[in-house]
Amino acid sequence: MGQLMELQNGSDIRGVACEGVPGERVNLTENEVNVIGQAFADWLAEQKRTVPGSLRIGVGHDSRVTADVLKTALFRGLTGRGARVADCGLVSTPSMFMTQIYPSVHFDGGIMITASHLPFNRNGLKFFTGQGGLEKEDITEILLRASSLEPCAGSPQQAEQMDTLSVYIEDLKGKIIEGVKNAPDRCRPLAGLHIVTDAGNGAGGFFPERVLAPLGADISGSLYLDPDGMFPNHVPNPENQQAMEVLRQAVMENRADLGLIFDTDVDRMSAVLSDGEEINRDRLIAMMAAILQEDYPGGTIVTDSVTSDRLTRFLEQELGMRHRRYKRGYKNVINEGIRLNREGILTPLAIETSGHGAMKENYFLDDGAYMAVRLLIAAANARQEGRSLASYIEKMEDSREEREYRIKIQAENFREYGDRVLEVFEKRAKMAGYNVVPDSCEGVRLAFQGDEIRGWLLLRMSLHDPILPLNMEGERDGDCDRMTEAVKRLLEGFSELGWQ
Repeated sequence: MGQLMELQNGSDIRGVACEGVPGERVNLTENEVNVIGQAFADWLAEQKRTVPGSLRIGVGHDSRVTADVLKTALFRGLTGRGARVADCGLVSTPSMFMTQIYPSVHFDGGIMITASHLPFNRNGLKFFTGQGGLEKEDITEILLRASSLEPCAGSPQQAEQMDTLSVYIEDLKGKIIEGVKNAPDRCRPLAGLHIVTDAGNGAGGFFPERVLAPLGADISGSLYLDPDGMFPNHVPNPENQQAMEVLRQAVMENRADLGLIFDTDVDRMSAVLSDGEEINRDRLIAMMAAILQEDYPGGTIVTDSVTSDRLTRFLEQELGMRHRRYKRGYKNVINEGIRLNREGILTPLAIETSGHGAMKENYFLDDGAYMAVRLLIAAANARQEGRSLASYIEKMEDSREEREYRIKIQAENFREYGDRVLEVFEKRAKMAGYNVVPDSCEGVRLAFQGDEIRGWLLLRMSLHDPILPLNMEGERDGDCDRMTEAVKRLLEGFSELGWQ
């Protein structure tokens, strides 16, 4: 149990849960999950100023191959502490948070067994209370508590079987029915829309079959709806180019109006329009902001730091909204959105380029299915008005060139070395006359608007790894090459850096 702390991944727990990948040691076993469950019960009881025996905790999982064995271990730990446990089965991560909200369920806490889009041998845990997902500091405390515990033999048979996903599904359907205006058939507001969904063999197969089809949508051509934790078709990740290409081809071949893709546990999504245009990264942010603009005029959109200048121009000049870049990490972005609202700054959306999008109107929960609902409502309403979904972002500039490097830090103390690199990089950039953007929140961002180079770049430290990611976007052919050469000149003398 001495290595439990290595399982922390920001505000989640993740580890290797089974053999199958050479060189990867199993470190998330039944014993680890058992004591983590105990520690969570103790922690939650303290938060609620009660005893573990009075708690009711829901547990769900995605399609991973190790879900059942880890769920049993979790049940042993939780019931060993006296907590009452509900087995929610195969569900999405957002639906597990909503079990803290729905009056018909209303758990004291929730646990989701998932490792998002990571390979089949990985698994992990996400924790929820009525206030949302736990913070990094909470996870640290729970793991420290767990490190002093021994596995206990609670009874998995005490777990109550509960269908919480159906409550969540009915909520989503109700939101679409309420949101689509002037539908000829109010109970089938998506009639006439052909929507292809790629669930990637994760937990999102329910969405087309139990949300879209009952509301009248044609879901033919949808892909990989059956749960399979080996993920045999492609990585269930909206950031993965192969996955997006599979969806794009499905939309085009089926002549669909819209394509949707979810990650394994459905807290992220991206889309493809009828002409094959991919709505992900900056374009997804722009689309969701444009949809929300009518309800939240002048609002602030919080994004991670690697978003483009053209996105800023679209948000501020076309939509009349404000753009707040913040540190990478979906919890960082979401917490910044929450903070701004508390300070009286209307912030309807906090969203990462990865597809993690959280809205003020939805508890600032990063919920891919809820984003899809908002997208579908907009598509149905636009159709009633005789326009396309693409019209929401028709005034956003296209990208000319994009590039990313991952510069490896080979020094032993990589964080100290990386901080020094960034300090010198910024100093040299200013001396060279480059425009260093103020308030980048992390790393060093340069903006180029001269005759020689036009575009932007961001050099920053990775959240967890000994890497300096370098993102750039050029406005003309060759601008990325010119920015790359500029960066190499600014980094001369740093012998412990390796370009990839």
